[in-house]
Amino acid sequence: ASAQFQLAVPLAVVFAPGSVPGDLLRPLPFRDVQEMELSVNLRTPITSRYEMIYRSTTAREEAALGAATAREADAALYPLQDASLGSLTVYVVPETSSLLPQGINVYVGKHRSALVRAGGGLAALRTRLQQLTQVMSFTANSITAALSDRVPDGQLSPDARRHLKSSLGYEITFSLLNPDPKSHAVEWDIEEAVNRYVQPVLDKLSLVANFSVDSQILYYAVLGVTPRFDKESSSFLLSTHSLPHVINPVEARLGSSAASLYPVLNFLLYVPERSHSPLYIQDKDGAPVSTNAFHSPRWGGIMVYNVEAPSSPQASLPLHVDVDMVQVMEVFLAQLRLLFGLSREELPPEFLLERPGNEGLADWELDRLLWAHTVENVATVSTTLTSLAQLLDKIGNIVIKDDVASEVYRAVASAQSAMAELAVGHLHSAFQASKEAVTSSERAFFDPSLLHLLYFPDDQKFAIYIPLFLPMAVPILLSLAKIVRETRQRKKEPTKMD
Repeated sequence: ASAQFQLAVPLAVVFAPGSVPGDLLRPLPFRDVQEMELSVNLRTPITSRYEMIYRSTTAREEAALGAATAREADAALYPLQDASLGSLTVYVVPETSSLLPQGINVYVGKHRSALVRAGGGLAALRTRLQQLTQVMSFTANSITAALSDRVPDGQLSPDARRHLKSSLGYEITFSLLNPDPKSHAVEWDIEEAVNRYVQPVLDKLSLVANFSVDSQILYYAVLGVTPRFDKESSSFLLSTHSLPHVINPVEARLGSSAASLYPVLNFLLYVPERSHSPLYIQDKDGAPVSTNAFHSPRWGGIMVYNVEAPSSPQASLPLHVDVDMVQVMEVFLAQLRLLFGLSREELPPEFLLERPGNEGLADWELDRLLWAHTVENVATVSTTLTSLAQLLDKIGNIVIKDDVASEVYRAVASAQSAMAELAVGHLHSAFQASKEAVTSSERAFFDPSLLHLLYFPDDQKFAIYIPLFLPMAVPILLSLAKIVRETRQRKKEPTKMD
């Protein structure tokens, strides 16, 4: 698609009393638009457009900014701001404000707003605003990652293909691997842990896709790699280069992805057998990994859970083990964020980001995900429809039913609608339209009536039918030859009589 993406972000810059830069020459309120082209190495030009409104605080906003801490101010300001997806509100507070801790000039809340300390005039404010919009909406990197399938490999950052591809649904499987049930009777309260830690995150992400969660316990499932014994620490070690070989043998036992329509995220808790305990994962420098876990891009994560050896050697086996779910879920949620590309980027030291709490992700992080997924969905529709057109071009005698044609029209209309909504800054409706476009384009592409095996090229038809018609054709051809011969004979006879 050579269509141009224009991503518009509505941004309100609100000045508290005493924070208006001296070199701001225009009287408040006023509007301003900043456009810049994102350097994405594609045929598709992508422009970001920040539609800014500069204004003073209202009385209620001023009162909210009188709170004791930035967190309280953020909570009080939340009901007063534009809550639509993709919009941002930045409150500029005086340089002497005690709301922001010492050394912190930018505070990013857990909704769609931030506090910025004034100072350094308009140029400094513009720089901070630009850094903020990069953090809270999208960057050239996040959009490039969304379009990773269209970008040549050499031009991608190593992280670009780590994130899950946009999908209408995801399946999450938590598996407890107990390779040594004779020694360890392991119990985990996975249902309670999912309800308490995972569900709030999935509720927040429900706008992005549908999620289903299941869990299983697998006995005698071993890692495909034998760990190395380390005499010094009298423990067993798994080095970084052996980790990729761990997944395949385990995956054969999981058995969930084969029957799934959607991408499956696997989170595995591995309790090492007694003969390999304790087991630690090493990073590439040989140091132990603090979480004792690792993750595999677009697949999931594995955590090793060591069981304390019994105090007395006479302890009866199997040992009863109750898994500490708080510790485990902390690791799995961090891995879930990584898989969705929600890991926090490196920020300047003057930035302070509020922790999202038990919801697992801030509102602006959800927006970040939606920006990337909307662009990715539109690109996917374009690729799917181009492939469909190429297929139909190759098969001259294919029959296209009305319902397939209407799905194609619907996909094109929805994709155009998504791009139009992006250009005016309506992120929510743009994302919904992009999802509808993907659904319609896939329905058209996978329609059973377009199965190319149903349509044969002409040379194949000749190859099939000639052997059938040849036996019938031989007597017909012979009798035709006989008729021709007789006709010639008759023509020649009268001339002889002369």
